[in-house]
Amino acid sequence: VQLQASGGGSVQAGDSLRLSCAASVRTFSNYYMGWFRQAPGKEREFLATISRSGATTAYADSVTGRFTVSRNNAKNTVYLQMNSLKPEDTAVYYCAANSAVYVDYVGRRTGDYVYWGQGTLVTVSS
Repeated sequence: VQLQASGGGSVQAGDSLRLSCAASVRTFSNYYMGWFRQAPGKEREFLATISRSGATTAYADSVTGRFTVSRNNAKNTVYLQMNSLKPEDTAVYYCAANSAVYVDYVGRRTGDYVYWGQGTLVTVSS
């Protein structure tokens, strides 16, 4: 499984960005997906996760109400819509994937994932 994240960039506080993560995999719907970020000097932080079908999602408290995760299984792509961005959202953003038997399973920990993308940088200035 290969994951390619894109959509990062430099924005102003209050702006929006949409990140995409394209997966090179035979059956994308077999995988639950997650988004994480890592700021300089900090540990990798969970942001959002979505189940295989997209019916179940979960978010970190820090982004609830501002970020939305979604997926298009026909396009093998997961998205992270980020609104009302703040300078503290500045980080490298990673997508991650793992397979699951249960269709509604979601993962909130880095250890829940086997496959990781290369990351895309988001910089938010005040």
